[in-house]
Amino acid sequence: MVASDIQDFSLGRTKARAYFCYLFSKNIPDRLPSLSPEMIMPRLLKIKADLQNCDAVYLLDYKGVQVSPTYTKDSILEDDVGKIRADRAYYYRAVREKRCTITDPYPSLLSPELTVTASKPIFDEKGDIKYVACLDMPLDEVLKISHLNTMDTFFKNFFKYSYAIFAVALIAVAILLFAKGVQSFFVYEISPQNFEIKNVFEATILLTLSLAMFDLTKTIIEEEITGQTQEHNISGPHKTMVKFLGSIIIALSIEALMLVFKFAITDPDKLLYAMYIVGGVATLLISLAVYIKFTKEKHQK
Repeated sequence: MVASDIQDFSLGRTKARAYFCYLFSKNIPDRLPSLSPEMIMPRLLKIKADLQNCDAVYLLDYKGVQVSPTYTKDSILEDDVGKIRADRAYYYRAVREKRCTITDPYPSLLSPELTVTASKPIFDEKGDIKYVACLDMPLDEVLKISHLNTMDTFFKNFFKYSYAIFAVALIAVAILLFAKGVQSFFVYEISPQNFEIKNVFEATILLTLSLAMFDLTKTIIEEEITGQTQEHNISGPHKTMVKFLGSIIIALSIEALMLVFKFAITDPDKLLYAMYIVGGVATLLISLAVYIKFTKEKHQK
């Protein structure tokens, strides 16, 4: 098992979930009166037989308590009846989302391999959750189910190399901005003896834009080229967009500050125009905060 398998699972997760949801919906009765484990388990065992390499199947009630034995490849674990699984992701995600879900890969207690659990809430005739059907599959088998086809692979590589080209170009621009910013210290002879606000701000803008662009490029390389992700990052899966908007906000903030100082000294009547830019920066910040909030909530769901 290597890190690339986890990345492949992430790319094919939607396809794998759709496959398991189809199996559940085709075989397991739902929204019927008098639902019982005796009615559901034969259907769940049929899915297990059809999959062949399925690790285990079992049934939970609406409280997360296991109401059936765990049926593995080689045995039936009767002792699992009555165990509380309410803290497991395959239970509370299925109950919270009220739909079929699959978990992230996790170490299995039944085998030395990583396992993915597919789970589906089963509703009674009133629309209330009565049971949660669970199915454990080895990660390598899930990868076979969700493997990328030729077109998927082509576009994956196409976008990956396209991002790489843009990243190289952005790094080149960042280096040029950095060189120009450093050059400003020599062109304007910025020193404690020769210190002018305008010249310092111009150099600061160039260096800040260089840093922001370099940071944006770093994010593109991590997320789109090498496939690295940061689950606890505030921006979640939209980190590249946040970095881009952040770069614009930083540049506008410095420009607005420079204009405030400039107009305060040379032409106070034009300070209002600088305040327009400050207002625009404030609006962008509020919009960015709202964007992060809603994208983060959606990602957590």
